[in-house]
Amino acid sequence: MISLRSLRKSFRDAGEELRILDGVDLEVAAGELVAVVGASGSGKSTLLYVTGGLDAAYEGEATVAGRSWRALPERERARHRGATVGFVFQSFNLLPMLTALENVCLPADFRDPAPPPAERRARGLDALERVGLGAKRAKRPEQLSGGERQRVAIARALFADEPTGNLDAASGAAVIEAFGALARQGLAVLVVTHEERVSQVASRVLRLEHGRLHG
Repeated sequence: MISLRSLRKSFRDAGEELRILDGVDLEVAAGELVAVVGASGSGKSTLLYVTGGLDAAYEGEATVAGRSWRALPERERARHRGATVGFVFQSFNLLPMLTALENVCLPADFRDPAPPPAERRARGLDALERVGLGAKRAKRPEQLSGGERQRVAIARALFADEPTGNLDAASGAAVIEAFGALARQGLAVLVVTHEERVSQVASRVLRLEHGRLHG
């Protein structure tokens, strides 16, 4: 599902080139949960943005679901990203005026063509059920606990950026288990985190250090 080959990414700061990713190779198969740990500023989020097609300024090759991001025109890249990639950010990023179900279904508004309303609702309900929140579909974010809000965000997503940040121990454990369940259902899950508890359910735990992944 995910293939990264010789991935390199640099930034310029005060005229100096900073190499963030330096020859990263990574394969993640369907059904795997791969965790990437590392210090703050090590490039974990940059790795996700490139992998998920949000950042096109890199060297090397990044392929998701058999298609290279670099080979796709911008419109087709957006369509492929919408169909195959989901992100959970460190903050919940839920819209407060929408219910849990409406938040989960929101990405469908940006798909071309958009799915029919009945299909959209059915898929949204299925996603909530998969993270154990089908009964909370009509609740708005302020009516949900922190862990529940994060699981609503998980229902929209395959990739995660610090998914257990801002959560207490019990809620964090529930979120980690939700990711494990998604992987067992055949999704490819890539998690970047400081959270060592992810290793409890991860297929592999890799460390990003000095721009390279280490097993």
